[in-house]
Amino acid sequence: MSLSDYELHEQLDRLSGTVADRDVLVTLVVPPDNSIGEARQPVETDYAEATQLDEQSFPQPLVDALEAVRRILNEYDEVPENGLVVYAGAADGDLLTSVFDDLPVEIEESVYEHSNEFHLEPLEAITEPSSTHGLLVVERGGAALGRLDDEGVEAIDSFDSDVPGKSSAGGQSAERFERDRERQKREFFDEVAERAAYTFLEDDEVDGLLLGGTTGTIERFREEADLDHRLENEIVGEFAVEYASEQGLDQLAEKGQEAIDERDRHEARDALGTFLDEVGSDEIAYGYDEIDRALEYDAVETLLLSTTLDAPQLQSLGERTEEQGGDTVVVPDDFPDGNRFADAFDGLGAVLRFPID
Repeated sequence: MSLSDYELHEQLDRLSGTVADRDVLVTLVVPPDNSIGEARQPVETDYAEATQLDEQSFPQPLVDALEAVRRILNEYDEVPENGLVVYAGAADGDLLTSVFDDLPVEIEESVYEHSNEFHLEPLEAITEPSSTHGLLVVERGGAALGRLDDEGVEAIDSFDSDVPGKSSAGGQSAERFERDRERQKREFFDEVAERAAYTFLEDDEVDGLLLGGTTGTIERFREEADLDHRLENEIVGEFAVEYASEQGLDQLAEKGQEAIDERDRHEARDALGTFLDEVGSDEIAYGYDEIDRALEYDAVETLLLSTTLDAPQLQSLGERTEEQGGDTVVVPDDFPDGNRFADAFDGLGAVLRFPID
């Protein structure tokens, strides 16, 4: 997934949590076949009316939001290629603005409204899932494969195993039966691993893999199956699941979601911890100008971006970092160090490969 897609989802998550007690949050969605003049008209009409009426009719936070939208629209001579989306409003005293003018596909819906929440459906309709995780349930009797993304669980494939149950016969025949049974089990595990590689790696790589099944079966699968190393490295966790079926995939997704969230947060905390430990040294940079200069020297190892930032501020820096082989980490602001990073460093920092002074 591209950095711009990730940023888009991060911003949508933040906007979806913004709720006001009055209709003071402004949404403006402009399709590419509209003109900037058409987009301005209702905003200018409301703003003109608002300046003539009292606070009860047009609350000051709404006036401020309309003024912000007017200011943003004045920066454009024409609607961007795939449309323009603007959000502005104050839910807790601070004016929030978000502008989306580099959309991945054309926006089709035209929206202008002020409400107690932002109208996010037009953007949600055109975005790809922010992450995709493979789901693999392995049991003695069969296996099931699926995907977990922002839309939920998609069952992809399921198949039965030919491994027989344990033999009750005795003597040499029982030993031979058990050897054949073990051989069939290994063959089944290899088939599962092969199908997993084809499903999750051939078409598009996944951001992680969740494994489900009984504890003993999963342990033996990990030990004996020739699972592609790219998938092996992406395993998020193993979880007790009862059925190799669509029901089992749902169960695996539910149990694994917390592990996914924790892994993402852990990566952000580790990267931020490295940055904060080096504050005051020449091993880090912060602020747009310093990071821009570091990128000129190909010196950025890890770029850290707070979820409080607007996507347009991030895209060029993120793309340049990735082109140079660096990593980009998005840092939530809902824990103390994340909030400190947003406030003290304006939510923009970098760990460097080497000093640039």
